Amino acid sequence: MKSKIYSDFLQFIRSTDFAKAVTIAVAIVTPIFIGYETDFFEAGLAIGVGALLSSPSDISGSARHKRIGILISAFIAVISSIIGGYLPANIVIQIPILGITMFLMAYFAIYGFRASLVGFSGLFALVLSFAKLSTVLQPYERAILIGVGGLWYLLLTTVVDFIAPKKQTEEFLSQSLNLTADYLKIRALLFKNPTFRKKGVSALLELQSDINENHEKLREILINSRKSAGDSLYESKRLLVLIQLIDILELAMANPVNYEKMDELLQDYSEQKEAIHNLVMNMSARLKQIAYAIEYGKSLKTDGNLKDTLGQINASLGSLNNKSQGWNESYFTLKNLYDYQEQQIEKINTIEHILSTKEVTDLNYARNKVSRRFLTQQDYNPGLLLENLSWQSPIFKHALRLAVVIMIGFAVGSVFKLQNPYWILLTIIVIMRPNYGLTKSRSIQRIIGTVIGAVIAVGIVLLVHNLMLFRILAILSLICAFATLQKNYRTAAIFITLSVVFVYALLKPEVLQVIEFRVLDTGIGAALAALGNIFLWPSWEALGIRNVFTTSLEKNRLFLEEIAAHYQKKGMMPTSYKLSRKQAFLATGELNAAMQRMSQEPSSQQKNFDVIYELVILNQTFLSALASLSTYIQNHKTTEASSHFTSYTKSIIQNLKQAENLLQKGKSEIDRIDYKEAEDYMQKRYEELSDAISDRYVEVQEAQLIKEQLRWLRSISEEIINRIKDIDGLK
Repeated sequence: MKSKIYSDFLQFIRSTDFAKAVTIAVAIVTPIFIGYETDFFEAGLAIGVGALLSSPSDISGSARHKRIGILISAFIAVISSIIGGYLPANIVIQIPILGITMFLMAYFAIYGFRASLVGFSGLFALVLSFAKLSTVLQPYERAILIGVGGLWYLLLTTVVDFIAPKKQTEEFLSQSLNLTADYLKIRALLFKNPTFRKKGVSALLELQSDINENHEKLREILINSRKSAGDSLYESKRLLVLIQLIDILELAMANPVNYEKMDELLQDYSEQKEAIHNLVMNMSARLKQIAYAIEYGKSLKTDGNLKDTLGQINASLGSLNNKSQGWNESYFTLKNLYDYQEQQIEKINTIEHILSTKEVTDLNYARNKVSRRFLTQQDYNPGLLLENLSWQSPIFKHALRLAVVIMIGFAVGSVFKLQNPYWILLTIIVIMRPNYGLTKSRSIQRIIGTVIGAVIAVGIVLLVHNLMLFRILAILSLICAFATLQKNYRTAAIFITLSVVFVYALLKPEVLQVIEFRVLDTGIGAALAALGNIFLWPSWEALGIRNVFTTSLEKNRLFLEEIAAHYQKKGMMPTSYKLSRKQAFLATGELNAAMQRMSQEPSSQQKNFDVIYELVILNQTFLSALASLSTYIQNHKTTEASSHFTSYTKSIIQNLKQAENLLQKGKSEIDRIDYKEAEDYMQKRYEELSDAISDRYVEVQEAQLIKEQLRWLRSISEEIINRIKDIDGLK
């Protein structure tokens, strides 16, 4: 237990989140301290606030995007500070100007996550202008110094990135390895334990979203850094590792697919099932070891366990084949499972080789012109501003909702003359999110964290009266708050409250009254944020998940078309194939995330939840079946595709098109293609090959897998159509 706590603590202080928190703390505290020592305290405070306001857009990604984000955040903070500084004292004028400005800042989110954080800097700056932190500086002087603070923070982050340029890459690569290891582990448990499957499938849906997000961030970091700095062996090798991890994910999704069918076929092969389960668990453990070696800069010890276990399984399969009279479907199922695990081990060995060797001779796959096509480019077209001025846009509704709630919060604070009404506004902008589930969660965590922080602060303030200790605790609390903000919001709220209280303990004697109002204002702000998401133009997931599901079906269909085309043409795998695979994975991840958000909403708003949940599972299973077909075609020499293969895949593609039409139009205008003749042909060919002599083994294996996967894909596509028809309110 102690070693686990120590390990977690060590990982925490080595993380990029902690490094960023220290950077922010230094950026804030340094100018304040210098200003205090030189009798320019308010100027130093304004510069420190400028650094704080510029920090939100300092998130993971390419260094170029980060620096541009910090500069724009500083500029927006300056503009917002001027607006807030020159607002007249008349509440009738203040409220509408406040609402309009808040709407415009929140509306930046249409340009992506980083843009939403740039907008948050503007929101934050406007709220802080009500705190009246300076009585000496003119509003324009304070705004200029805030801009200086932004430049100071930019300089500091640039220096930190120069000192530790690889830290971000290593952390995300380590996370990717750990997430992939967890994915393999859950897959192994699903394969072995039928009672775990319902719970395990839900865990996979959430985990796959995390993996997709991690892969996207790692792509951006690696590819953009290579663009700005030229081809680097370090970045190219890490990009090759990422490629291997993506292939491992596809292989993991590919097997097993139909668990019930697998259970039926392998009920008499418990020894082999157990061996395969143990092998996958060992692969998971090996990826964890590689992740640990990368994160802590350790040398990776060689491990022959995987190779030995694989050899034992192969020997067992050879024994089964010698005992059997010809080949049967159970044997081929086991053999296909073995082949997949063998490929997984090759991928893991390749990762170890890439990381350990000083040179990588074949970097063609990671060349810039090709690799940049795999980046998800953000559209910054000004036309999006007009396109999203619609009730169909969740960002538009969120920006409008936030503006209204802010105006209500400001009115409440002003009418009841609360001590620090801007805390209400600050709580609202920090908590309120476009979807109900996250807003509700953050509201609860914020209130709990604030209360806990207040209780701890009261105890310390009553027991200790040392100003130097308060300074130290304020800085440490600030660092811990920023370091935990993305990982554990409740813990961050505790440290935010502690840092605020300790700062006030340095400035004002009535600190207990400050704590009281802090808790009260936080409660009011959290309540307003939660109520706003419920009653003001709510964006329930049930209203938009149909479009998300349609997109996922479309991407799966395009992926199937690429697979079918490659099976017919053979040769090198085209870039279009890899792009379609990536888009199918991302679209499925987005659908899974939408499902998770829907599950957090009030039950009264979870319309067709059971049907949609089944459709999400079917969609995930369909992608797994595609991955199974894809990996076999990629890694085996295949025979010429017959016209029956083409007609069978076309029937599945038509099913998906029909499902898309049903979701969008409530009816289908697409004719179904008869697949029966093609299915009968494939079954007959498999039976003929199975009865042939042993040198046709490869053809038998191919016929069995292609037949089963196409049959399974068709079955899933038809079940998707049937379940879509069960959605209430379908046009």
